[in-house]
Amino acid sequence: MTDARSSLIDALAEDIGASPLTPAEIESVLALAAVAAHGTGDRTSAPLAAFLAGISAAGGGDRLAALDGLRRRAAAVAPASDS
Repeated sequence: MTDARSSLIDALAEDIGASPLTPAEIESVLALAAVAAHGTGDRTSAPLAAFLAGISAAGGGDRLAALDGLRRRAAAVAPASDS
C-alpha cells in the first residue's frame, strides 16, 4: 500500500476501533470496487458496493470471506465486468 493510503486507512481503522485491513482484504475490496464500477459502467457503484461490503464485514466473523462473497455476487449481477 502506498504510504499516504496506508496512513489514511490505518488511521480510519483505528478511529473506528477496527483491526487494520490485511493485504488480502485490501485486494478484495479493490477487486469488488473494480467489478462494481466496470460491471455497471458507472464508477459511482464502486464506493457504494465498498460501503455495503464494510457493513457486511463488520458483522464479525471472517471479513475476507464476506468481501469475497460480495465480489462474487457483484460479478454475477454485473456480468459485463472484467473480473
